[in-house]
Amino acid sequence: MKDEGGSLKAERVGPEELRSRTKRFSLRIMKLYCLLPKTILPQVIGKQLLRSGTSVGAHYREAARSRSDAEFISKLEGGLQELDESIYWIELLMEAGIVLESNLKELTDEADELMAIFTTCVKKVKARRGGRRKDEGGRMKAEG
Repeated sequence: MKDEGGSLKAERVGPEELRSRTKRFSLRIMKLYCLLPKTILPQVIGKQLLRSGTSVGAHYREAARSRSDAEFISKLEGGLQELDESIYWIELLMEAGIVLESNLKELTDEADELMAIFTTCVKKVKARRGGRRKDEGGRMKAEG
């Protein structure tokens, strides 16, 4: 979602809605892959997109089951990496002329929104932790 200035903003999204959105994102990636031309280049790029795009929801579910803030952050940051990679593969599909940009606008918008939401979640948990983490001996120490 974009604010009045046109920049992305993270919306307040509950856990169930985010679980649903990440699953819908994965399903859209799967449908896109099925519609790609069956020639080598689109299939190679498509398989990369299929792997990264469908793992976003898996990372979110893992984060939801995390046992600690550190594990939660790690899983969501993994999801962020997969979202960024997915955007990369989508850009390649568009810039190589395999899929029209107009056909992927909603998908790229959703990827951008999910990135904003995941980033906000990670920042909030890090702020709550106060920049502290455990060292190898289990003692709290300042990050930095």
